[in-house]
Amino acid sequence: MKKIAVFASGTGTNFEAIAKACEDGRIAAQVALMVCDKPGAEVEHRARRHGIPAFVFSPRSYASKADFEREIVARLDAAGVSLVCLAGYMRLIGPTLLDAYRGRIINIHPSLLPAFKGAHAVEDAVAYGVKVFGITIHYVDETLDGGPIIAQRAFPYEGSDPAEVHRLGQIIEHQLYIETIQKIIDESISKCQ
Repeated sequence: MKKIAVFASGTGTNFEAIAKACEDGRIAAQVALMVCDKPGAEVEHRARRHGIPAFVFSPRSYASKADFEREIVARLDAAGVSLVCLAGYMRLIGPTLLDAYRGRIINIHPSLLPAFKGAHAVEDAVAYGVKVFGITIHYVDETLDGGPIIAQRAFPYEGSDPAEVHRLGQIIEHQLYIETIQKIIDESISKCQ
């Protein structure tokens, strides 16, 4: 069975959706590790409830980004992880982690990339007056919210409330991320046959 890691920094709703999908067979994989850079975040409690091992760290307790990324890589390798899923992990991936897992790190973003990159994508899109919002899943590279797009799903919204856009988008995120992770697993299995 494939082993995946989920990285998060906050409440962990996408982490929970992925964990449940692995438990009920919608994703043919096991969440072998949850990584969080914010001690005390809600995602830590969600991992505990699902019995999923967690590596929770404070970046400030390391001398450099390369130092904590080396520890992450060691933990991913020890857990046998083949795919890393960023799910609200609010930290750019550096070269240490990217080089070790290049082509095996994916991210979910609350806009139709390449439009509205960054941490405030929904708020920026609402301020711009967008009427069609969306979710993008992409491979991670050195650029902010860059890398090849794997999947996108759009939805209309005529209002001006970023919280409502986040709520609507989260419903789509949970579905699309599960479908996309399973698609990547299916494709990796078919390549091995």
